[in-house]
Amino acid sequence: MQSVTESQSHYDHLEQMSIHDLLVNINNEDKTVPLAVEKAIPQLEALIGAIVARMKQGGRLFYIGAGTSGRLGIVDASECPPTYGVEHGLVVGLIAGGDTAIRKAVEFAEDDFEQAWKDIGEYLPNELDTVVGIAASGRTPYVIGGLKAARANGLLTGCIVCNPGSPVAAEAEFPVEIIVGPEFVTGSTRMKSGTAQKLALNMISTTVMIQLGRVRGNKMVDMQLSNLKLVDRGTRMVMNQLNISYEEASELLKKYGSVRRAVDNYQAG
Repeated sequence: MQSVTESQSHYDHLEQMSIHDLLVNINNEDKTVPLAVEKAIPQLEALIGAIVARMKQGGRLFYIGAGTSGRLGIVDASECPPTYGVEHGLVVGLIAGGDTAIRKAVEFAEDDFEQAWKDIGEYLPNELDTVVGIAASGRTPYVIGGLKAARANGLLTGCIVCNPGSPVAAEAEFPVEIIVGPEFVTGSTRMKSGTAQKLALNMISTTVMIQLGRVRGNKMVDMQLSNLKLVDRGTRMVMNQLNISYEEASELLKKYGSVRRAVDNYQAG
């Protein structure tokens, strides 16, 4: 089967285009990505429902990927603790080649069929955990091997891919296929494919955290108060929720350490 992610760009002679034309054409391609994600919502819904059911029982969520896909999983996982106040290790991003590969490509790391399960193994996985493989091509051995081993050991498996009918999808109980078509620069899957993966990851982690009770109304009431901007944001949340002064809200936030606890303790009297 022809790889959609590797097929020829709709554009040619890119080096002859003006800066303006390059930007307009890249943007025109990018506009198609949310529509491709929309078509995958039923698949995302099925995957997220299964993830939530396990995480409510104490399960964890692992992302595995190589290159851009791996980095995007790490970004999504690393932002869950500060945004939602969950412990580190509840959502884990793993990349072929280890932490070195976050900044610098590690040659042939993605070709190791066994390494992903070894990486997951350091976390002592159990049957309540979920592994989501991220691979634009859907052919990455690191991801295929990780999903195969995870499924054999009773973990829930899902994936995000940008080719139809891929080997990665075949190993996942809940595949998500987002077919964005040829990249502007042929084969450069950090572009539309990467954008699609980022959108899907946003949808997965945000929906999971809301379902786990980590959002109240539309507010990040459990966010970590790790800088002055977030302290100010938290203070204003408390102020608006309780209809009190900024100064009173600030004192409550300092006393209780989170928006949720500040509001709940104040309302409890």
